[in-house]
Amino acid sequence: MRLDAFDESDGYRVWLDDEETRMLIDTMEERGESPHLIAARLGAHCGLRRDEAAQVRAVDVSENLGEPNLRVWENTAKMDKYRETPIPRDLADRIGMIPEYRDGIDVDDAVLDVTGRTLNRWVKRAGEQLYSETSDEGWLEVTYHDLRRTWGVRMLEQGVLPSVVMLHGGWEDWDTFREHYLDEFSPHALKRERGKVDWLGGSEDSTEEQEHEPVVTASMP
Repeated sequence: MRLDAFDESDGYRVWLDDEETRMLIDTMEERGESPHLIAARLGAHCGLRRDEAAQVRAVDVSENLGEPNLRVWENTAKMDKYRETPIPRDLADRIGMIPEYRDGIDVDDAVLDVTGRTLNRWVKRAGEQLYSETSDEGWLEVTYHDLRRTWGVRMLEQGVLPSVVMLHGGWEDWDTFREHYLDEFSPHALKRERGKVDWLGGSEDSTEEQEHEPVVTASMP
């Protein structure tokens, strides 16, 4: 877990590693089963903002070249701003089946039926539970937006073009995106760089392995 203090307010930005992301998702599922699980994965695996996740409907799941995507509306009432982001197949299937198995939910109804603030509370409560289990105070700082933050940085580190991450995540301002994502690092990236330093336990083998990993370049979108 990596924390960075906000410049003009209390609290911290948080980046989770893959295991911590899984721990948070599992804890949220334990607390609220399917709705909490879906909420967590919409942030961590699709990069949605909390208010966007709160509005997701079964009808928003689509296919493009045989791959599932999620149509994200800034406001489902106005239907005036839209993008698509990739979604894991199993999560797309779960969302698509909700109207079949839950009474009172149609394909054009929000599957979570809560507000963005409620989603943030779900994350905070899961963080509090993880803090009680691990004694890691960082869990008390995690918010829903940190799931999206983690998603964006990990997408870049996996080699996805910055312009494509901006497209999927709904970022329009290059300078803001560069400052908050291209200039940031996940715990995975920091561990990789630490492995290059011999007095920190690094080795020549670990350095050679990193030479074959994808490199993110700060090209303009």
